[in-house]
Amino acid sequence: MKIKTRLQKRDRRHRRARGRISGTHERPRLSVRITNRHVHVQIIDDEAGRTLAAASSCGDDEPIRLNVALAAAIGARAAAKAKESGITQVTFDRGGHAYHGRVKAVAEAFRTAGIKL
Repeated sequence: MKIKTRLQKRDRRHRRARGRISGTHERPRLSVRITNRHVHVQIIDDEAGRTLAAASSCGDDEPIRLNVALAAAIGARAAAKAKESGITQVTFDRGGHAYHGRVKAVAEAFRTAGIKL
């Protein structure tokens, strides 16, 4: 099968990485999803099949300006929810995206909050 589009390439990278990345109860998976309009962050226990904490830019009252600052704010919001749940370390799942820009901002927000990646 020939990969044609940018989204198909990203999906292929994500499926390949998910074969190696898995969240446990002790170290859940931090999943980052970046769309053209929003940033979605979930902390997932794959063994139990549960989302432990989540944050998203959907439903915010302010106008949507998807940039690095918004991604960092969403990452900080998700990190605060994770700390409330007692999570101290996570496995980072970048979702097939390059570790750059908005994805990197989410990861740095978690590190700043004291959660080990």
